[in-house]
Amino acid sequence: MPILEIKNLTHTYGIGTPFQRSAVEDVSFAVEQGEFLGVIGHTGSGKSTLIQHLNGLLKPTSGQILLDGRDIWAEPKKIRNIRFQVGLVFQYPEYQLFEETVYKDISFGPRNQGKTGDELDHAVREAARLVGLRDEHLDKSPFELSGGQKRRVALAGVLAMEPRVLVLDEPTAGLDPAGRENLMANIREYHRHKRATILLVSHSMDEIARNVDRILVLKAAHVLMSGTPAEVFGRGEELLAAGLDVPQITRVAMALRDRGLPINPAVYTVEDLERQLLALGRGGAPC
Repeated sequence: MPILEIKNLTHTYGIGTPFQRSAVEDVSFAVEQGEFLGVIGHTGSGKSTLIQHLNGLLKPTSGQILLDGRDIWAEPKKIRNIRFQVGLVFQYPEYQLFEETVYKDISFGPRNQGKTGDELDHAVREAARLVGLRDEHLDKSPFELSGGQKRRVALAGVLAMEPRVLVLDEPTAGLDPAGRENLMANIREYHRHKRATILLVSHSMDEIARNVDRILVLKAAHVLMSGTPAEVFGRGEELLAAGLDVPQITRVAMALRDRGLPINPAVYTVEDLERQLLALGRGGAPC
């Protein structure tokens, strides 16, 4: 059974007004336990509205969100418990920091779960370690930290609740290249260490390509396509026509193919393209 299943989800804003529109419409997909799923789409495609349904921040106009096969809205008074199991990290989450110290900020969520004493302390310190924060950071004000460190504090505050599903909305937005890769390395480590299920929303096709097992592509409130990175980026022309991008190395492969080389454009890493070129150099067929 999938850990998350979205069934015929529709969310319509402004019902009964001239401004009525559906941000997501009849969207269905499933997410397996431990899967790392990438979600991509042009601005306005419905990504943000979609992910806010996964932990009950938004209620569907129609359709269902199932967690372990159970509708998360079956008991509306218990929706707060869903938010402990499905953790959502918004874009620029550091703007939500408010406590006097890093320790207190990270402890806010698990404290609301009822954790105290050694259990709370372990949750805070383990989450800080997973995002690369050292013990000496914990007693500092979060507002004394760099932008990248603030981002880690905000992420640690969600990880400390040990959600079974972690939803990340553009987690590396605004960071420099080194900061982006460092934070994604922390997220990969969390995925391996906790065997957590992760949904990553990102505009960076290279970031998606390097990290996820499967990609969901949204266009105009609907699912355009879904598949492995090779399957999705192998349809590069469709992605470009939908106003999206492809990884840089996929663009190179497409350009080489257009110049007559028998290259399979469904590549998304340097290593994939290198193998194809070496095979061609030896007189073989591309992989």
